[in-house]
Amino acid sequence: MKKIVLVFALLIGTLTFAQNKNAKATIEVDGVCNMCKERIEKAAIKAKGVKIANWDVNTHELKLIFDERKTSLKAIQQSIAEVGHDTKEIKATDEAYQSLHTCCYYRDEAVREDHKDDKQ
Repeated sequence: MKKIVLVFALLIGTLTFAQNKNAKATIEVDGVCNMCKERIEKAAIKAKGVKIANWDVNTHELKLIFDERKTSLKAIQQSIAEVGHDTKEIKATDEAYQSLHTCCYYRDEAVREDHKDDKQ
């Protein structure tokens, strides 16, 4: 009986701490154009364990498939912030943001307005 309880406890413990090999997540990332799309997706893929990264220019949603054993959403967002793009959790530094091409200045209302015409 003790062996059964021990095996059961080990099984529960293992399942509790197991991490997903193919976790799916969607995060919001600021950007305005296809240049931003390419940069955001490359930065996400650069995070070890990210298998798929697809950012939508219109919705600003980055859909991810990643290995939770190798990375976390926070690490992915940090990688994106380092190339100049804000997420809800992590904001890019001013220096990283200023390194973007001027047409990618998503914090600038005039730039966002210019790109609205491109999306329609």
